[in-house]
Amino acid sequence: MSEPILEPDLPIIDAHHHLWDRPQAMLSSLPPSTHGFMDVLRSTPRYLLDEILADLRSGHNIRATVYMECGAMYRADGPVAMRCVGETEFVNGIAAMTASGTYGDVRVAAGIVGHVDLTIGEAARDVLQAHVAAGNGRFRGIRHQGAHDEDPAVLGPLHGRQPAGLYRDAAFRKGFSQLAPLGLSFDAWLLEPQIPDVIDLARAFPGTTMILDHVGTPLGIGRYAGKREARFDTWRTNIRALAACPNVHVKIGGLPMPFCGFRDRMAGPDEASATLAQQWKPYVETCIEAFGAKRAMFESNFPVDRFGASYVALWNAFKRLAAGCSADEKTALFSGTAARVYRIAA
Repeated sequence: MSEPILEPDLPIIDAHHHLWDRPQAMLSSLPPSTHGFMDVLRSTPRYLLDEILADLRSGHNIRATVYMECGAMYRADGPVAMRCVGETEFVNGIAAMTASGTYGDVRVAAGIVGHVDLTIGEAARDVLQAHVAAGNGRFRGIRHQGAHDEDPAVLGPLHGRQPAGLYRDAAFRKGFSQLAPLGLSFDAWLLEPQIPDVIDLARAFPGTTMILDHVGTPLGIGRYAGKREARFDTWRTNIRALAACPNVHVKIGGLPMPFCGFRDRMAGPDEASATLAQQWKPYVETCIEAFGAKRAMFESNFPVDRFGASYVALWNAFKRLAAGCSADEKTALFSGTAARVYRIAA
């Protein structure tokens, strides 16, 4: 479904996207599953420069992007802890391609967020410094995913589930303590029932810049099927408590993913932006109210969010939801907060 671009001149920094190449042999080896991420991978096995440029040029005024780790292009050999640096090397090459101006004014991966296994404790510092060197001035921080649920139907077979309470683990926190001295941020991805773990981490490290991804990932599948609305008050209470930590920011997006349960499969026509805005409104309005526009930023989470929204409709939905914001608030939500947090010259 195509629709006109709303506010086509509004500058946007896409604060969260991925790049990957999953060869067919890799996809063929995956176990059968009804989990929605199978749809995403099989429909978009490759999301590299050509694919993301097609989305970025679809009508919205995307000026720059922030790359988010997804386990892509790790080194095949060398010390295990250092293999993740291959992802930054890979992404920095694509960033350099768009920085040449050959592909227009947009700057893909102007900020890069990689991964380090923080459970290696103080040894994480060496890996972080290797990322910084590989990023050639673009490396901004890491994400160590913490998503966990006892029900395997929630995360599916493609997500190596993390142990419960990872963000409270002593070894993890020793690694986490290496971020702030290097001027690096931390993106937290976990599920809605785990938000108290992020609150505890943020309070323990008030000097570390943190970003909650995907509004905390509300749940509506697996054992949470049919319970998303009933759990909303708990989610909102935790979001407000987290927003009381001044070192934490929030990314508004991720709601088209399978976890929320708004859509079962990718088959069928895409939803219009008006429908998406109606679905997402309680979560978006709560986050903006709690964090304020200067600590909130919109994200595409592409190509993962392609499960439930086209790139055009996704940003149109955000623009509908921000219609009541002032011009300064819109600037913050669509570009300013991301530019400041990830140090991007838009």
